[in-house]
Amino acid sequence: MKTLNDYQIALDDVMEFIDNDLLQAKLPEVETDYKENPSLLNKVRLGIIYHEVALNLGFFSKQYKGYAQKSLTILSECKANPETPEALQPFILSYKASAMALVAGETFKLSLIGKSFKLFETAIKKYGEVHYLPEFMRGSVAENLPWFYFNKRALAKIDFENIIRKEAQNPEYASWKIMSFVYWAWAKQHPQRKYRAQAIAYLQKAIELDPHYLAGRKRSEELLSQFTIEN
Repeated sequence: MKTLNDYQIALDDVMEFIDNDLLQAKLPEVETDYKENPSLLNKVRLGIIYHEVALNLGFFSKQYKGYAQKSLTILSECKANPETPEALQPFILSYKASAMALVAGETFKLSLIGKSFKLFETAIKKYGEVHYLPEFMRGSVAENLPWFYFNKRALAKIDFENIIRKEAQNPEYASWKIMSFVYWAWAKQHPQRKYRAQAIAYLQKAIELDPHYLAGRKRSEELLSQFTIEN
């Protein structure tokens, strides 16, 4: 029986891309894997990488329009599959909810935003204590919503704060890669001067965790430079 950590390892290479060239190279590989072996895990991998394509490339190239809907369809099928193990559900639910928000952004079907956040809430209630992904994905979606979703945008602060707190209590809760992103995201969410010392401390942590620029280091260095100039 595979655990949450087993699935984290199995899915890690299709999650959280910051290099679009790497993403474009990975896409046909994952598609070929699924075509040759249409297992449930390979189907989830396909749904997740379609999400990453939609997120990183879909809003900038007509070539990748529709990938958000592809991701949503595939992950919905995975969620509904009675053979889907419980340990795989946090990944499916979190990416499905985010894909739904991406579809809303691409099609202007704003009712999907509400549905997306209801699904995030379900994922957080079920799995938020044992895995970072539901809150990480909700926070990432929330921080990028238009200003008039201020109630939902406020959830980003809560979600990133919760991940930091839980990781401090259990270092196995989230990987260095995720924490690098989270520390940067927290600092970005707290630009006010009264939070400056804590924000700088978190940005320094984000940089230390990511010596090879594989996660949040570049963004953290840019924000740290901005905060230093403002000081």
